[in-house]
Amino acid sequence: MNTVSQIIIGFIAFLHLYILWLEMFAWTTRGRKVFKTIPEDQFEKTKVMAANQGLYNGFLAAGLIWSLCIANVDWSKNIAIFFLSCVLVAGIYGAMTAFKRIFHVQAVPAILGLLSFMLPI
Repeated sequence: MNTVSQIIIGFIAFLHLYILWLEMFAWTTRGRKVFKTIPEDQFEKTKVMAANQGLYNGFLAAGLIWSLCIANVDWSKNIAIFFLSCVLVAGIYGAMTAFKRIFHVQAVPAILGLLSFMLPI
């Protein structure tokens, strides 16, 4: 796997760890500042749902981190492509069903990560 791909994957993994923290542990505090379009009274009511979403983001981060730890270049790349594709699908679905901004936050970095495998580095 090339260095550009590794950097992008590392960034996306970090982003999803942040989302995990935000949705699982800071939903009713920091989440209110990040998700300003959600009415204040909904944060406590949606705390369990947000934690569930955060857990899934953690799985995406774990898969991306795993791809960076695999010594075999082909397996590393295949695992990275799989998890980047999962992030892409989640970003597209989130943009269609929740907030349009999710496309830019989740799907665009995944697209860049997938495209980075085409670099001749």
